[in-house]
Amino acid sequence: MSGDPHVLTTASVTNLRDVGGRPTTDGGWVATGLAYRCAELASPDVADDPDLARLAVRTVVDLRTAAERAARPDVVPAGARLVALDVLADLPGAQAAGIPEALSDPSRLVAALGGADLAAQMVATYRQLVLAGSARRAYAAFVRLAIDAERTPLLFHCTAGKDRTGWAATILLLAAGVDEDGVLDEFLAVNPAVRATFEPLLVQAEAAGIDRALLAPLLEVRAEYLQAALAAVRDEFGSFDAYLADGLGLSPLETSTLRATLRA
Repeated sequence: MSGDPHVLTTASVTNLRDVGGRPTTDGGWVATGLAYRCAELASPDVADDPDLARLAVRTVVDLRTAAERAARPDVVPAGARLVALDVLADLPGAQAAGIPEALSDPSRLVAALGGADLAAQMVATYRQLVLAGSARRAYAAFVRLAIDAERTPLLFHCTAGKDRTGWAATILLLAAGVDEDGVLDEFLAVNPAVRATFEPLLVQAEAAGIDRALLAPLLEVRAEYLQAALAAVRDEFGSFDAYLADGLGLSPLETSTLRATLRA
């Protein structure tokens, strides 16, 4: 039984978490029951899952690429509407999109990597989650769904629910007033679920003579990844507020509405 109060358990979805419930720097709290994050919704059981039904999700936001969606289409909870926002449309070679290949054939993936530094590539991908045009468009649309009372609660995800999903959760938490320590805590908190999901893959890789350490940077989150994204915000925009305005194109009204919506 997890001691993490943000973890929600259900049979049909892994890495399901409530983004709310964290303290803000001014003594407030992030609202619960508004935004949930998870891994992919590929199981046919999602449609009738009673635990998901209790969340009363109105919008499912799929942050995966078109290829990922085609290979493993979403099944949405009853009453929810699906919105696809391809964060990596401008970055077809990004490592965050390589997880399905790793899942299907770790030997082929390792051969294709040719000794590449996966951790460094993941750091580069995280910078592009901030800077790439497709990412900025997708996350702007995501925020606009979050401030639409007719579209929430939201359930948002990518493949493993750790990278593209992790930055989406970071945007919400920073906008709500959570400090960077709290944001990092949420970012890293998915590792137990992610590692459990990928353990069978790593066992398979080891049986094929592959050192699991080669795949580990792709199959977990690390503080350096989030720090790279936050550094990109500061380097390119100067501040998180400027990122919302200049990076995502949010108006002052949309930004203030986001903050108000996210507060308990």
